[in-house]
Amino acid sequence: MTDTDTQFPLELNQPRLSIQKPEPRYDKQGEMADAERLDRAMRGFVKDFGATAALYMESCVHCGQCAEVCQYYVQTGDPRYTPIWKLEPFKQAYKRETGPFAPFFRLFNLKRRVTVQELEDWQDLIYDSCTQCGRCTMVCPMGIDIASLVGLARHGMAAAGLVPHELWATVERANREGSPLGATPAVLKDRIAWLEDEHGVEIPLDRERADVLMTISSIEVMKYPQSIVALARIMKRMGASWTFRSDGYEATNFSMFAGDQQGQREASLKLIEAAIAVGAKTLILPECGHAYQALRWQGANLYGKPLPFRVVQVAEYLAEGIRQGKLQLQPVQNSATFHDPCQIVRRGGVSEAPREVLRALGMELREMDAHGAYNWCCGGGGGVVTIHRADPLRYKTYQIKMQQVEDTGAEMLVSTCSNCRQTFDDGQAHFHWDKTAQSLLELVADHLVTEQE
Repeated sequence: MTDTDTQFPLELNQPRLSIQKPEPRYDKQGEMADAERLDRAMRGFVKDFGATAALYMESCVHCGQCAEVCQYYVQTGDPRYTPIWKLEPFKQAYKRETGPFAPFFRLFNLKRRVTVQELEDWQDLIYDSCTQCGRCTMVCPMGIDIASLVGLARHGMAAAGLVPHELWATVERANREGSPLGATPAVLKDRIAWLEDEHGVEIPLDRERADVLMTISSIEVMKYPQSIVALARIMKRMGASWTFRSDGYEATNFSMFAGDQQGQREASLKLIEAAIAVGAKTLILPECGHAYQALRWQGANLYGKPLPFRVVQVAEYLAEGIRQGKLQLQPVQNSATFHDPCQIVRRGGVSEAPREVLRALGMELREMDAHGAYNWCCGGGGGVVTIHRADPLRYKTYQIKMQQVEDTGAEMLVSTCSNCRQTFDDGQAHFHWDKTAQSLLELVADHLVTEQE
């Protein structure tokens, strides 16, 4: 999109949300020699080279179609941002260590060993400039799941202590405190007490038995607390038996994006065990894209067996309530466009439910040029929004989304992901844009038909 640079000039020197950015750097975790770091990375890579990954590694025909749908390549024209190229060190390790011709490659040194310096430089490609949105996966003619391969590559990087500082610090805090943003059980309890008093709603916490376990994103607790009030109002109207649990409420799982498999598993097990303890038939995930990916599609694998309850994203639950006649909504007299969160829609398949809710609100839906599974990413996913040095490039790719929204002419921008919402808020502040992303959940809560009606 060549015209967006003119319409939305990129202001590289403007601090994000008035926070001074640190100097760019390639960070390392842990004290270890380069040889050990490299060995850990290679062992991490090899561990993930199963049959599926091997098939992907051998299947690329270098057609370049993935480049044309990657926001980083489209906005820069830089071939190193071609999605499949981002996996080159991973592929080199496969060819040399475990591929069918690995002994041949090693004997004649046809694939030299990856160096620690290359891995440090590689951070820019698999962390800073990849949101794991999965658009590349959608168009690959060979069916290569490039986004998943990036996730596998991050496992080896995390094992070697080669994760961008801000993302790793977020993961460490989550492992230490139970929440990446400091929304500890004590903070959650205090926040719930305040919201109950302020808004006159009941928000159950730590009930011994409930049919529904509600989870929350720390972004909602700390930045968008109105979403908790919205949940309470909707659950009351639904007549549901539900609760939050202080031993399993945090749905945010940044360990997944960092490549910290153990941290990802522990975060998911907290939710799983809390749901089992309370006897929940349903676990509802909040407006958080990667939370849906982590538990809905990876949770059972981490748990080691099928989950004894169903997992739904909150937009799916809202659509169910509307279908069952439990939620009657007042019409909204605005046109709207819907931003499809990548991890919920493209990677998770929840495309129709939010649109069903918007139709029930009587809104005129103005779809973006590419929408549903083909929508463009907001640019903050995959942990990218946490990495300060990635901001200039992230803002440049964000212009695609701005132009998409502007082209619809819609009065409202709606989504069902608080992480996307945070990225939109940041982009709005950076570009002095006049569009604010609205929460689908809060929109429903604000337009419930009153009992008198």
